[in-house]
Amino acid sequence: MGPLHELWEKHASVVQFVVVYIREAHPEDGWVVTMNREQGIALNDPTTNAERENVAEACALRLEIRMPVVVDDLSDEIASAYGALPDRLYLIGGDGRVAYQGEPGPFGFDPTGLATAIESLAGVGAG
Repeated sequence: MGPLHELWEKHASVVQFVVVYIREAHPEDGWVVTMNREQGIALNDPTTNAERENVAEACALRLEIRMPVVVDDLSDEIASAYGALPDRLYLIGGDGRVAYQGEPGPFGFDPTGLATAIESLAGVGAG
C-alpha cells in the first residue's frame, strides 16, 4: 500500500481515491497461499455481505489502509464489471469513463503507471 498511499497524499486534492474490496483472493476454502498461513492469515470465503464487510475491515486494518474503502457485495458486480480479480488499478475520469486500466495484479499492479495517468488527466507535473 505504500506507493498508493504516496499517490493519495500527493494527488488527493485533484483525484478521489477509493479502495474497492472484492472477493478474497486466497481463502482457506479455496486457493491457499503458503505466505498467508505463515503470516497467520486464514480466512474462509465469506458467504454473506456482512462477513465480507468484516473481512474487508480486517484487511484494511492489517494493511493500514488510510484512504476510503468500499466493499463489493457477494454478487461481485464491481469485480466482474472491471475484471478486477485479484487486484487492479483504475482511474475514472470526470466524464465517468475509464482513463487508465492497469494490468491484473499482483504482477501488473503498477502505481507508477497510475501516477502518470493521474498527472496527464489532471494536467499536473510529476514534481
